[in-house]
Amino acid sequence: MRQYLRPLLPLLSAVSLALAYEVPFSDSDYSRQVCSGMWGGPETYINVTFDAGSSHGQVAMVIYEWKDVKYLGKVTSVSDDSLPKTYVCTTDAVKSGLCSSENIGKFIFAPEDPNDHTLVTQTSFWTASVALNQSGIAESIPPSFWDDPQGNPTPPSADNTSPWLPRTAAPVVSRDDDPLNPIPSGILAYTSPIQYQVRKAGYYCAGKLVFSITTTVASHTFPSAIVPVTVMTPTVARQAPTDVPFHPTYNGVVLFRNTFDGKLPATDYPKVNFYLFMFFAYALFGSAWAYICYKHLTELLPIQYYLSGLIGFLIIEMVANWVYYRYLNAHDKNMASTIFLFVVAILDAGRNALSFFMLLVVSLGLSVVRESLGKTMLKCQLLAGAHFIFGVLYAVGIVELELESTSALVLLLFIIPLAFTLSGFLMWILYSLNGTMTQLTIRKQRYKLTMFKRLYYILLATVVVIAIFFVVSSMAFSDRLAEDYAAKSWRIRWWLLDGYLAILYFISFWSIAYLWRPTENNRR
Repeated sequence: MRQYLRPLLPLLSAVSLALAYEVPFSDSDYSRQVCSGMWGGPETYINVTFDAGSSHGQVAMVIYEWKDVKYLGKVTSVSDDSLPKTYVCTTDAVKSGLCSSENIGKFIFAPEDPNDHTLVTQTSFWTASVALNQSGIAESIPPSFWDDPQGNPTPPSADNTSPWLPRTAAPVVSRDDDPLNPIPSGILAYTSPIQYQVRKAGYYCAGKLVFSITTTVASHTFPSAIVPVTVMTPTVARQAPTDVPFHPTYNGVVLFRNTFDGKLPATDYPKVNFYLFMFFAYALFGSAWAYICYKHLTELLPIQYYLSGLIGFLIIEMVANWVYYRYLNAHDKNMASTIFLFVVAILDAGRNALSFFMLLVVSLGLSVVRESLGKTMLKCQLLAGAHFIFGVLYAVGIVELELESTSALVLLLFIIPLAFTLSGFLMWILYSLNGTMTQLTIRKQRYKLTMFKRLYYILLATVVVIAIFFVVSSMAFSDRLAEDYAAKSWRIRWWLLDGYLAILYFISFWSIAYLWRPTENNRR
């Protein structure tokens, strides 16, 4: 059945282009690599599409999952460790015994351990030499150049329906254990997106590298997974010194089709469901709070009105975050998403300012120790307003400024004001909390003193957890420059950046709200 459906794969892929994560690539890219995690499933795949109008030459491609990076390339010299690995099979590599002539133009599969007898069919490794649009130069390549010394295979029939069409009419060799990704032989003529089926979750990258077919390609490090590599024609080596060699070019898109429909990368998609879950959690607890407030409506204190307003604000913020990531997943980044990001940043700054304001007025004993804060309330409101403004400026700066090119002075102008207001909040909260607890101790109001002691323990536990999180996250991000950092962390990166602190805030907030919940003894 699969052999009848295979001709339809390019059409199905084109239909689903709007529902997958896409990353453009070009031979002029500086980094020469594209990376993304993949959630494996029965309908997940990776497409590599070259632009027919601007892509010319030959491309050596390899596709594999990061865990198989150790099989990519072969040690150039056992006696000289300074020489890097050789990754692509060229005529020089064949002369050095690093690969065989039938694999010229492809990537080299070679286990690092001599005692490792793993076969290519037992890994995710796939490689091919792909011929792009080569009009005008194809006739300059001798027909015998790619001939197999042991004889060429029998050409397929004219009605060959393979999505990869060999320029030399060589057949596609299927892998017995993985028929989804057949290994082509010979040179493949690019006619439609090259598709690689993905059934297991993993990390995949796309990279590019230009080299001469007669020169050994070696490097100490090499990007993993999908690596299109332009191969210069063999006629370059025989050109006169005054001739201008043909420089291959290519442009295209790498498409990562995950288990979900949408344009978000796999590492960010969990945020969609996470913020939806957080919305339902806040809505559920908020409904319980609303019921308690309604039950004791005549006994409500000013602090409980403030808490009710903050709960409504938090529900709106969770909805906004969820809608923002849903929009990104459906439309990718554009002007509307940037505006939406500013809105989310403003809501986040508002949440932080209101939260610190609530902690401050609670620590000052509003509605528990004293009915009104007088002029002190105005000072609290001014500090909260300043913190909100500086928080918005900080959020906008983080989005708009390029950290690599922006001067340290400009960055400090966005950070220092927020740091001052934050420090002011923290110092004032601690000072006020200690003063209120001392006052209650003198008055021997043990029940109220117990409430503030519990508040102190909640804040202390939160600080300890944040400190632990800071150490853990620092250790996690300390290896961010390592070659395999993204491959190891793509599943949990969203949790370290968003999920962990959001859960901690949720627990801390509702723990404090429980202490100040409305009861029949509110006024006592």
